[in-house]
Amino acid sequence: MIRALYSAASGMNAQQLNVDNIANNLANANSAGYKMRRAQFQDLLYQNMVQPGASAGAQTVVPAGLQLGLGTRAAGNEIVFTQGDFSQTNNPLDVVIQGKGFFQIRQPSGNLAYTRAGSFQLSAAGAMVDSNGNQLEPQITIPPNALGVTIATDGTVTYTQPGQTTAQTAGQIQLANFQNPANADHAT
Repeated sequence: MIRALYSAASGMNAQQLNVDNIANNLANANSAGYKMRRAQFQDLLYQNMVQPGASAGAQTVVPAGLQLGLGTRAAGNEIVFTQGDFSQTNNPLDVVIQGKGFFQIRQPSGNLAYTRAGSFQLSAAGAMVDSNGNQLEPQITIPPNALGVTIATDGTVTYTQPGQTTAQTAGQIQLANFQNPANADHAT
């Protein structure tokens, strides 16, 4: 009886973690670049009550045996990398990645971080930064007097200045790719 209660309790804890995970996915559904997470579970140990091949009588043996499971536990929290929805904004610096890849962001510590959130803006110095103020890597700077900014499908960032008809190239947004993006360090 006690074993049954422990097994049921482990199942309830696992289901609570699953519900918490679903609630987190719903709460962040409209966050730019957010990737859904999926909770993964695994069996706890099995206890052998009757061994396979044990004798069941004078002339017969038990072919399969009898095992009782001792419950379940959380094994991981997988990030699901599927293509998100596109939405039109009025910011010419907002971009979306279609397919694989991550934007490279330089954190204040100097480390590179990777994100799929393409909500960019200009810092006071004219550098393209994410919503936290971290610079895009490689750095792209646009002069403060630029009239219009255009980002091409290949990531080339161009701008026009007053009195000029030809666009100037500020740089190109480069994407980082990983064999297994779920295990990429600093991926957000």
